[in-house]
Amino acid sequence: MGGEVVWSGLDHYYLWGIDFFFAGPYFPGLPRLTTMGLKEYAAKRQFEQTPEPKPVLRQEGSRLIFVVQKHAARRLHYDLRLELDGVLKSWAVPRGPTLNPAFKRLAVRVEDHPFDYKDFEGIIPEGNYGAGSVIVWDRGFYQHPAARDRQENEKLLRDGLAKGDLKFVLAGEKLKGEFALVRTKKDEKSWLLLKKKDSYATEGDVLGENRSVVSHKTLEEIAAANPGVASRQKNLDQIRLREAMESADLQEAPVQPMPHGIKPMLATLVKAPFDHPDWLFEVKWDGYRAVAEIQDGKAALYTRNHISLHKKFSLIAESLEKFGFEAVLDGEIVVVDEQGQPNFQMLQNYQKSGRGYLLYYVFDLLFFEGHDLTNLPLVRRKELLEKILPAAGHIKFSDHVWGEGVLFFKVVQDKGLEGIVAKHAHSVYRMGKRSRQWLKIKTQLAQEGVIAGFTEPRGGREYFGSLVLGVFEGDELIYIGHSGGGFGEENLRDIYARLQPLIQKECPFKVEPASNTPVTWVKPELVCEVAFAGWTEEGLMRHPVFSRLREDKAAREVGRETPEEI
Repeated sequence: MGGEVVWSGLDHYYLWGIDFFFAGPYFPGLPRLTTMGLKEYAAKRQFEQTPEPKPVLRQEGSRLIFVVQKHAARRLHYDLRLELDGVLKSWAVPRGPTLNPAFKRLAVRVEDHPFDYKDFEGIIPEGNYGAGSVIVWDRGFYQHPAARDRQENEKLLRDGLAKGDLKFVLAGEKLKGEFALVRTKKDEKSWLLLKKKDSYATEGDVLGENRSVVSHKTLEEIAAANPGVASRQKNLDQIRLREAMESADLQEAPVQPMPHGIKPMLATLVKAPFDHPDWLFEVKWDGYRAVAEIQDGKAALYTRNHISLHKKFSLIAESLEKFGFEAVLDGEIVVVDEQGQPNFQMLQNYQKSGRGYLLYYVFDLLFFEGHDLTNLPLVRRKELLEKILPAAGHIKFSDHVWGEGVLFFKVVQDKGLEGIVAKHAHSVYRMGKRSRQWLKIKTQLAQEGVIAGFTEPRGGREYFGSLVLGVFEGDELIYIGHSGGGFGEENLRDIYARLQPLIQKECPFKVEPASNTPVTWVKPELVCEVAFAGWTEEGLMRHPVFSRLREDKAAREVGRETPEEI
């Protein structure tokens, strides 16, 4: 393999053999060079397959350069490279550099890289050493803090490298000021990267600046621009996950044990949609509200009343268990039909029929990798959530629109969806609380009701005529009306069968409501949902029509929902 050594002001010399010792002219004070430093680099790479530069010794210009490359290989890391003796002395920094003198960063010494590597940005293909995407995260010049000229600069840098105490000043676009690389006693490869206290020191998170200083692209954009690369999606998922781990948002969140048995935050029903620049608007999915806990490769999936959904929706649980991180998620399980419309009936029958496509729309992130996120503003929780969610067929990020609630509501209404949820962008997460920081606006009036009894059927109908419904006010069950419409044959049979074990003689209401036909009373445990036209002055529903059973709701939580003014 050939190599080229280029010295300013001198002729070119060619090295025809990677082990060849170059004993030609050199600058005063500059030791003789050898390509031995690039032998390991060359041995690890197949240059007919990778776009990385070939091993060439080269020294240009009067100032030494440095470069930091962000590299999404098997694990995402940062590579610090310092030009010295015609090559780039290199360290892998797993957690990335910092401008905070309080932090020490592990830096693992790796093989020297050729000088031309300073410009490398792109994709190292699968099957090659270091496969993944690379960007030039920062670059500039560097020197020893005590150097007065180039000769002294290089001597001090070589001495520091040999002693395991390398001091240098960076003049980059992101990294500035004095740093040090100090070799640990563990082994020759383990060093610490330290930032010195100077005018450039800061507690800010410099890693948040995640774009290349050359192409201005992120790692994700570099990877996405190469659709032919194998395992591209896996690489993208890894990049997003690691960037979430590096984010300032996560560092601000307190370290806590994972919470269990979450009671989700609830929204307040309001009358009409609205526009506001500080609010974001989501689809109100027609399904089961579900919390997911992912820990140690296992997933717990349950309703707001802690009813396990793991067996019923095992495909979702299995997808969650592949995520490879610890988290608590909040979202809604739905089944969509062939037109992509949520279908609650198909959701209820999914375990038996398997019809429709099962999805878990995730809209909030409460806990992630040891950090409690509930006190972070919603918009920052959602940004983290979008980064960490891998591409998974049954798991989707529930997106939102900013500001334009009225138009969004109209679109949702035209599509026949249940409604929208408005959330203040800076709202914190209050477990088990109903808040006016989260508002729900429905496209039609709906009310949950506790089934307190059923009437005798009339005409040709079988099983029952109507359901007698109530809501709780404190500990008392209050009558809100009869619902006799909206039932199909399957509904009638299923509900009747479910009510048989609950039959009792005693009326569950304090005052027995009037009925035109005999009523069979039941224990008030089963919950349904009805659509209706409004409330009468007596507090009864006008024209209630049965929509569905709500197996995910506890009877004692069912109260009258009256839309509030915004």
